Amino acid sequence: MVCYEVENVHDDSTLTGGADMVDRIKAYYRLTKPGIIYGNLLAAGAGFLLASQGHIDFWLGVALLAGTSLGIGSGCVFNNYIDRGIDKKMKRTQKRALVSGIISGRSALIYATVLGVVGFYILAAYTNWLVVLVGAIGFIDYVILYGLAKRAAPVGTIVGSISGATPPVAGYVAVTNHFDLGALLLFVIMVIWQMPHFYAIAIFRMKDYQAAGLPVLPAKKGVRTAKFSITGYIIAYIIASLGLTLAGYTGITYALVMLVLGGLWLDKALAGFSAKDDVAWARKLFGFSLIVLLAFCVMISADMVLP
Repeated sequence: MVCYEVENVHDDSTLTGGADMVDRIKAYYRLTKPGIIYGNLLAAGAGFLLASQGHIDFWLGVALLAGTSLGIGSGCVFNNYIDRGIDKKMKRTQKRALVSGIISGRSALIYATVLGVVGFYILAAYTNWLVVLVGAIGFIDYVILYGLAKRAAPVGTIVGSISGATPPVAGYVAVTNHFDLGALLLFVIMVIWQMPHFYAIAIFRMKDYQAAGLPVLPAKKGVRTAKFSITGYIIAYIIASLGLTLAGYTGITYALVMLVLGGLWLDKALAGFSAKDDVAWARKLFGFSLIVLLAFCVMISADMVLP
């Protein structure tokens, strides 16, 4: 199960030679894309707390987070291996460990396999099989389906959003052991949230994507088309996020916070149509999307103590 690529905004450079043991350990650590892991753990934990409603099984939560982090790390290492040819062409990723040769392809595959086996073993042994299924769907989508789709057409972003929506669902079903309306709403909300988040990245990283030959929406259809899509998805996000309250899973405080932040996010999106610098605008929109996600996770985590 792998989520939104928060690390996309940062230079993903590693050492380029003469790495000692500590440097090599750091390179292996970075190969798992830790920023993605942390974001996923936040979302998984939020889904877990929403379903727990104050009755928290501590060791179940530990197993969920441990297995999830290892499974995601495995998916990210496999992704790094598969994308090493693309990474050579993008300035942001040209110094990644597999590109620079600090870590060999064989070592990366062994590393990814060990992480995945241990991670999914923990989930299978200490959570439930529905969590394993959700995790497997996210893993396969990110490593295989998204890996293929993003090279073929702009629809790759939508394909990738499936894996990005699995962490809070996994956290939720770890507690409930069944897939209900609450799990479905979490999935839909997270799928929708990722689209403007990704499109903002694609706008300010468009040169990199063009260099790698990746057909992201702004490059294929134009930035203005991407702006319309961003606006539409943010409106859809506002509606979907309020669905948790309408269905009785969250209270009025959550709904008010989501409505206010959603409105501010929409206002920033609309400002893009008159922006003189699309790159600067997209960076700000991306940054605010992270604030929206953080608030969403915090609010559903704390809902049981809020009105």
